[in-house]
This record gives sequence, structure tokens and C-alpha cells, in this order.
Amino acid sequence: MPFFAYKARNARGELMQGVLEGADSNAVADQLFGTGATPVEITLTRQAAAKDGESWWARMTEKKVNSMDVQLFSRQLYTLLKSGVPIMRGLAGLQESAISKSFGRVIKDLRESLDAGRELSAAMRRHPEVFNNFYLSMVKVGEMTGRLDDVFLRLFDHLEFDREMKNRVKSATRYPTFVIIAMTLAMVVVNIFVIPQFVKVFESFKAELPLMTRILIATSKFTVEYWPVLLVAAIAGFFASRTWVATPGGRFAWDKAKLRFPIAGKIIHKATMARFARSFALSSRSGVPIVQALTVVSQTVDNAYLSSRVEQMRDSVERGDSILRTSIAAGVFTPVVLQMIAVGEESGALDDLMDEIAQMYEREVDYELKTLASQIEPIMITFLGAMVLVLALGIFLPIWNLGQAALH
Repeated sequence: MPFFAYKARNARGELMQGVLEGADSNAVADQLFGTGATPVEITLTRQAAAKDGESWWARMTEKKVNSMDVQLFSRQLYTLLKSGVPIMRGLAGLQESAISKSFGRVIKDLRESLDAGRELSAAMRRHPEVFNNFYLSMVKVGEMTGRLDDVFLRLFDHLEFDREMKNRVKSATRYPTFVIIAMTLAMVVVNIFVIPQFVKVFESFKAELPLMTRILIATSKFTVEYWPVLLVAAIAGFFASRTWVATPGGRFAWDKAKLRFPIAGKIIHKATMARFARSFALSSRSGVPIVQALTVVSQTVDNAYLSSRVEQMRDSVERGDSILRTSIAAGVFTPVVLQMIAVGEESGALDDLMDEIAQMYEREVDYELKTLASQIEPIMITFLGAMVLVLALGIFLPIWNLGQAALH
């Protein structure tokens, strides 16, 4: 929606000015009347409200809102609502105590939107970079059912689970990533600095060099002469791949390919399905109908391929199929999980069984992450051994042959 700069006078006759978002000037005027202010002038503008008079440098260097801010906000809001504190007073207190200035402004905008008569979910929808679709859908459900405090507690648990999962993946992949980068740098250094020095020695032999040595020399010569082209090609390939992945088709193909990676694929798949089961259980317990719950959950899976499978399940359920049949048709669940879904559907405790499924996937992911280093080590050792063997055959074999000839 467009932004409108306004000038208005409050009940005491004081002049107020700022920027509001609205469908048109009449909608902005209605917002001002709702706050008890009388609009004097409303004009269309391209810029949103200024950030409390801060300089452009302060805004550029300011820390952005992160998931931890939203997680703590959910927990604090649950505590305040559970204690019977009115939401406007609670948001005012959270705004004053906010450590992040960026998030403090978000809370301030939430207060102003609520004061203008909007619902909390509609106010949060104005900040898609802070609150994702799943968060907004759950808050909307909380407003509809009158259980907003419980929803915020469950959202806190959900965000905590997401954060722990991401931290585990980062910690497990840190060592293999470091080793791969070190090996790549070693290969570049050998090609650019080491092999050219041996070329001078090989040229003095005046003899035919082994095939492996000729390959290494040709590779090194190509790298030294065309490294600017290789660097530009690598940068262009990186940005081209990012652009391709940003497209719907590229994102779908890449997310599907990730699930086929030798070791990381099964971890990504299990972590994603744990997130699906946890989100589905949370939505179901909050009173969301199954079709709507699957729609909401498909937006939280964070994998375009698996998200399409969840949407396929939703369409089948909407046509009258059971959860079990749609889960089998999706082809992303193990037989054990399918059995648990069948039991949950028959007993009417699908949300509890989905929680069990999430915990089972989490335990499997935890085990896979703990053993990730031991699974990757043989691959890295094999690759390192092959690299050393190639270098040994290519560099030291001619010297060895020359030594043998000299002895004879």
C-alpha cells in the first residue's frame, strides 16, 4: 500500500505530523480520526516514516531484527497476556525495554496500528521481514479462538526449536567446510606457485615426461595464464546460480537436488520433516482446521519441493482423502511415520502423534549431526589421498626416473 504524509491536530490542538500507510487518503484520514486526531493535510509520499530522526549512517549500521528478538518478544508477550496485562500496556512496556532499536520501532508501529483499530495480526503483517507467514497465521488463529497467550507460548517453543536446529547444523558443518576450503586453497597454491618451480627443473631433463606430469604442467600453466578469466567465471557463475535459485523453477530444482546429496541430503530431509510435524501439531492444537493447517505448514517447510508435497496433501484432504492416504501418496514419510499417522488418525490424537513424529525426527537429526564428522572424514581422507597421489606421481616420478637412469 502507498504511504501518505499527514499533518493533524490532536484533542489539545497540538500539531502532529508523520507518515501512515493506507489504501488512499480517506483510509489515512479514518486512521487519524480513530486516534482522536483531526487531519489538516494528507499528501502522497514515496518514503515511509522517518526513524526517530536518526542519521542515515545510524540507520545503515543499525543491527537488524533477528529471530532471537521475535522469540523473546513472543515469550514476553505470553507472560504479559497470561498475567492479565492489557496488550496496549504490554506493548508499551516492551517498547521501552527493547534492546534492539529496530525492533523497538516495530513494536511502536504495532501499538499505533492497534490504536488505529487494526487487529494484531494485521499490524504484524505490515512487517513481513520480521514476522513470517506462519507466525502471522498463528496469531490470527489466536485472535479467532481467544487463546492468544497460548499461541505466543507455542510460537516461542517453535522458534526455539528452529534456532537450535540451525545452530546444530552450523556447528556440525563448520569443520568439514573449513577442511574443504583449506584443501581448495592448497590446490590453488600448488598450481600457481609450486608446480611452476618444478617446470624449470623438468625442462632441464631434456626427456619425455610422464603423462601425469604433463597434465599437471598444462593445468598449472592454464591457471597461471588465465586466472583472471577463471576468477571472473567463478564470480559470474556464483551470481548466476543465485539468480537461478531465486526463480520458482530454480528453487524447486535446487531444493529437490539437496535431498539427494550423499550425507547432507538425509539430514536436510529429516530436519525439514521434523519442522513440518512440529508446525502441524502446533496448528492443530490451536484449533486450525486440517486443510488450513496444511496450507500454513507448507509455508514453513523452507523447501520448495517438500512444500509442494505438503500442498499436494492439502489438495487431497480437501477432496476428501484421509491424512494417511495423502501421506503415502506424498512419498516423503518413512513406514514408521506412516504407521504413527495411521494410529493418530484412528485415535483422534493426530496432534499428539505429530509431536511424537517431530521428536523422533529430531532425535535422528541429532544423531546424524553428532556422527557427521565421522561420516565425512573417510570422504575427505580419500580425496586428500588422491590429491597427494596425483602430486606425487606428477612431480616426483620424473625425478625418480632420472635418479634411476643416473644410477644405471
